[in-house]
Amino acid sequence: MCEWRCNALVKDATAYQPDTLDLNKDEEAANYWFPCFHDMIEKFARQAAKSQCESDKTAEDRAEQFKQTYIKKLEEYCSATKDNAANNRVLGIRELLELNDKQLRLYGFEDPWLEQKKSENEVALPLFAERIKEIDAIEDDTERWIELVRGVLAGNMFDWGAQAVANIIQKDKTFGLHAALERIQKRPWLMDDLDKWLQRLQGVSHKCAAIFVDNSGVDVILGILPFARELLKRDTKVILCANTEPSLNDVTSSELTTILDSCNCQCPVIKQARSNGKLVVFGNGQHGPCLDMRTLPQDLCEALQQNETDLLVIEGMGRALHTNLYAHFNCETLKLAVVKNKWLAQRLGGDTFSVICKYEPLS
Repeated sequence: MCEWRCNALVKDATAYQPDTLDLNKDEEAANYWFPCFHDMIEKFARQAAKSQCESDKTAEDRAEQFKQTYIKKLEEYCSATKDNAANNRVLGIRELLELNDKQLRLYGFEDPWLEQKKSENEVALPLFAERIKEIDAIEDDTERWIELVRGVLAGNMFDWGAQAVANIIQKDKTFGLHAALERIQKRPWLMDDLDKWLQRLQGVSHKCAAIFVDNSGVDVILGILPFARELLKRDTKVILCANTEPSLNDVTSSELTTILDSCNCQCPVIKQARSNGKLVVFGNGQHGPCLDMRTLPQDLCEALQQNETDLLVIEGMGRALHTNLYAHFNCETLKLAVVKNKWLAQRLGGDTFSVICKYEPLS
């Protein structure tokens, strides 16, 4: 284990617990999420079979085996909640999502969303230059940063793991960033520290920002990259941290590197930052859509330390809501997500598509 990842990144390494909910102790949450995952696994099994049905005649059988095995393990988790609660064993959404990816790989489905990700990237990449023009046309710094943050949030709508969003995208094939900007909650947001973030930007630039990214396509290309580009223009080094292994339509580090290659010709800022080492990509060590800082890989830990990282940007429901919502870190942190689950939004006091914009200064 990398000592730095526990002792220097997290505020209190001994108390760090990434999971926002504990289904072993939270009966209301358990009564919602266990049936939710039971139903959700049907969709994942269909996607797995679809991803290989033309190349492998065993795909449907393996997908069914995956589903039945997952359901059996889910029932085991459910029946053990009281015993695990007594033993102070935490069960968060993270573990159930990671179980999904682990079982998919076990039955030969390494990346069921690969073609979907490629399609999303092919749609979003030609729009990158135009989005940059839109941003640069905003002369006022404050208004430009507001649009950049809104762009990250709108981009985070493109999450095929969220049924509310999948329904929208399936019905409206033209649904894009600008339509998503209209869908997200209007201010004041559910958690609204935007003004605090804007005030911070009036101060000195950050040395290095680590951005833990989420989905492929519109999310990373039209949401995150313009945001990262603006940090680069402030002379802040940017470390983009993407999934090491595939999970849903989350972008992986290798895929993100390919995306940046395509963006080079559209943006001189990106091209120069990549050539001089101011913009780099690292795998985050994760095998699911959430984020556990205790499992960051050694090379990423060293990069964060050597570059004196003083800003964490954590994006998306998995990384900033199911995990790390209440975690505290030893540097400034900006957590951005759209709440795409109605139950969770109501639990937090909002509704579907409520916004989390939580800025935590260094205290």
